[in-house]
Order: sequence, then structure tokens, then C-alpha cells
Amino acid sequence: MGNCQASEAATVVIQHPEGKVERLYWPTTAADVMKSNPGYYVALVTLYVSGEKEDGGGGAVRFTRARLLKAKDMLLLGQVYRLVTSEEVTNAMKQRKYEKIKKSQAESIRKQQREEKHRTNGKFIEAAQEEQQQQDSENALRVARQDRDRQRSSTQTAAAAAARGRQWRPSLQSISETVS
Repeated sequence: MGNCQASEAATVVIQHPEGKVERLYWPTTAADVMKSNPGYYVALVTLYVSGEKEDGGGGAVRFTRARLLKAKDMLLLGQVYRLVTSEEVTNAMKQRKYEKIKKSQAESIRKQQREEKHRTNGKFIEAAQEEQQQQDSENALRVARQDRDRQRSSTQTAAAAAARGRQWRPSLQSISETVS
């Protein structure tokens, strides 16, 4: 009885669209299965189980993913495969292409927003730099005026001091009067 489980694991399970399940007990190629089921492709089915739901409801999220096989690929024992129609393949490819386009558009919008933010920040920085340069030039003019005024006042002070020192003084020596 224990061998029953071992034989189940040593099979290739092929799920048909009508719900029929076919079991093969030997490895085979995808081309062989497609020959016996014309109009269908073979896809490897993988089951993904995520940890927790994000909304906090508990439980795990389960979803399946199907990867199309090439005709030369081998169907391995212990794997589950599904037959899919060409319409399903076409729809899946369109959906995938749509998702890629949507993702690239979203990325380009994010990139444009970042560039606009950068440009806005750059304009703000440029305006701040221009304002700083204007303030620096005004300060330089103010300092130059103060230096010029200081030089003028020191020149005027020196001229005034020189003018004070140049007051008219008699050049004759005084004669002392003697009493006789």
C-alpha cells in the first residue's frame, strides 16, 4: 500500500481543458503530447503560495503559473502539465505585452516627475545662487564705497590737520626791548 504514493509521484500529469487528467508513467517530449492533442500547446504548471495576505486577513494567497514548453522539451516525472489552446496563448501574450507597456509608461511617468522635481529644485537653486551673487555684488559695492569714503575722510582729515599746521605765523623773530 505504501507503494501507491510512490507511483503517483512517478507520473507525468497532463490536465486537459475539459477537466480530464491523463497520467503517463514514462518521460516523454512535449512534441509527442502535442501530436496526440492537435491544436494544443503544453505548459508546465507551477503553484506559488505567498506568505500572508497584505490586508491582514490571514491565510496564504495561491496562484498558478504556466510556462509554455518547446516541442523538444521533456516532460519530467512528478510534474504537472496543462494543455492550452492557441487562443489562450495569444491572449496571455497580449496581456503580458499590455502589462509591459503599462509598466514602462508608469516608469516613464515616474522618471518625468523626478526630472521635473530636479528641474524645479535646479531652478530654485539657480534663483538662490543668482540672489546670492546679487547680494555679494551689492556688498562689494558697499565695501568699495566705504573704503572710498574712508580714504576721502582720511584725506580730508590729513588736509585739515595740514591746514591747521599751516596757519600764518609771523616769520620775524621777536626783538626784546631793553630798558635803557
